[in-house]
Amino acid sequence: MNNKIRVILSMLIWGSIGLLVRGIELPSMGIAFLRAVTASAFLGVLGIWMLNKDSKTAIKNNIKPLMITGLAMGFNWLLLFQAYKYTTISNATLSYYFAPVFIAVLSPLVLGEKFTAKKISSVFAAMLGLYLILSSQSAQPAAEGYNHLLGIAYGLGGAAFYAIIILTSKRMKGISGFETSLVQLAIAAMVMLPVTLINVGAGAILGMDKTSWLLILTLGIVHTGIAYANYFSAIRDIDGQSIAVLSYIDPISAVVLASVVFGEVMSTQQILGGLLILGSTLYSQLDSFSGMKLGFLKNKNAA
Repeated sequence: MNNKIRVILSMLIWGSIGLLVRGIELPSMGIAFLRAVTASAFLGVLGIWMLNKDSKTAIKNNIKPLMITGLAMGFNWLLLFQAYKYTTISNATLSYYFAPVFIAVLSPLVLGEKFTAKKISSVFAAMLGLYLILSSQSAQPAAEGYNHLLGIAYGLGGAAFYAIIILTSKRMKGISGFETSLVQLAIAAMVMLPVTLINVGAGAILGMDKTSWLLILTLGIVHTGIAYANYFSAIRDIDGQSIAVLSYIDPISAVVLASVVFGEVMSTQQILGGLLILGSTLYSQLDSFSGMKLGFLKNKNAA
């Protein structure tokens, strides 16, 4: 499967995270911790069959960036889940996805990648679409229990840690997406364990109802274990600026799902912003699609 398609699939899965988090009766820190624990346990079981003698060497050679990304992952989830608690799913997700802008701007400095006119225009178009959606959401009156400004601030904080994860992961060498995800999640769980026990408590975790446990398992296994392993193994061969643009699929799907499930109404301005983001994504990938088509025709003629 084409790596860009794999990234898109992960983005669509992540677009529904907000729906799950809203249904879990536990503070954000507890949700982030259990997500890391269930995901690392799931990947650990798979690792019995998938890890080999070279895995230990690969992990050892990349231990520094793995520790940095694992630590960043814990803070990333904590801030995002806090955002879901204080503002709408749309506001939280879309403010969080200023991260692709950070990635696109920093990748030439950190990774030495080149800007192209097409990618620059695509990122700015996506930013404009994101602005239209956020400004539309912010113009709506705050519902009871919401603090939109604080929620958006948490989302932007999560975005900063997300950018750290992506840019640092791109520097890893000779390690698979599975190995990367397993170690990152294990580190995130270990970092969050003492803080969670102090601030949330084992009683609150063990006292969750069956629905919350089911949502936690889904969040850990599907939305984290499977999606992360797929994503981190796919981005190695994709430049940072393309990742930035493809990442906008996540917030658009989140906005649509929030509208359908929770009745978060999408205004004309939001719809326009969404179309602008998706249009910029398609525009930035036209060369890739053309290459895929040309390759298909060559293979067909050869046959």
